[in-house]
Amino acid sequence: MRLLKLVPDDTNIHFLKWRLPFFIISGLLVIASWTLVAVHGLNMGVDFVGGQMIRVSFTQSATAPIAALRGEVEALGYGEPIIQTFGKPNEISIRMRLPAGSEKNAGIADAMSKTITAAIHAKHADARVDGVDSVSGKVSKELGWTAFKALGLSAIAISIYIWYRFEWQFGIGALVSLVHDVSLTMGMFAITQMEFDLTIVAAILTIIGYSLNDTIVVYDRIRENLKKFRRMPIPELLDLSVNETLNRTVMTSAMMLITLLSLLLFGPKVIFGFTAAITLGIFVGTYSSVYMAAPILIWLKVTGSSFVPGEVAADKAAGQKA
Repeated sequence: MRLLKLVPDDTNIHFLKWRLPFFIISGLLVIASWTLVAVHGLNMGVDFVGGQMIRVSFTQSATAPIAALRGEVEALGYGEPIIQTFGKPNEISIRMRLPAGSEKNAGIADAMSKTITAAIHAKHADARVDGVDSVSGKVSKELGWTAFKALGLSAIAISIYIWYRFEWQFGIGALVSLVHDVSLTMGMFAITQMEFDLTIVAAILTIIGYSLNDTIVVYDRIRENLKKFRRMPIPELLDLSVNETLNRTVMTSAMMLITLLSLLLFGPKVIFGFTAAITLGIFVGTYSSVYMAAPILIWLKVTGSSFVPGEVAADKAAGQKA
């Protein structure tokens, strides 16, 4: 029985032929993404701007009336609530941004929570408030700084690891690839204004992990081919390496996209932003492994002697004696 292969074993696609225009396009997209972030900003969630979470159980119902609650709470004038199940189907959490002036006057936030809970009790007799938690603006800023620091440190640590595992040029290539992937994801959230919270930070860390995994697979094959074909021109060697790993890359990406697209179309609204971020990350992570991480090795002067300097020196010495 023949195995199903989305990509033939003997592909010979000249990816690196278009390396310069694709690299320029990628650079422009990165600049555009950060410009959008600077101009439009990110729609920060409660985790980053402070807010209040009210936990409610509906004791006489099997499931919570989330759709009705969303309209009822939004009608109070405090903004759009984030409502999701919290444990059992009849238990929910309602997250709201803190109203203006609550940093100086805690009574404003208390009044908001009392108004919301009173409205819920008035419309739903079986509603039971299990707790009210507040996240101050100061704490949320600390969460935001910690989250973005984690992203930066993880990218740097990954680059150092690849530098140690391969050569310094590969570390720079991986870092450029990761910056590209994270930048485009941030640009998507800036242009769509989807809520940016801690779950999106988790999605970006997942994207970094996926992109790194794909990049290391390509880099490992490049290293092997550098040892085997030391006289092959670098662009041809990179094309060979990408083609040899293409079947694995396409299969992995396709399987993940099937699941992610199902979640995008039929999954709960609560994880839509998380799923959208990872879906974009699969595309840009695969793309950057080919058109960012690989071609930058040419401009950083990687050669056939990058991994076997001792053998190259011995060859030169033997040639001089002859």
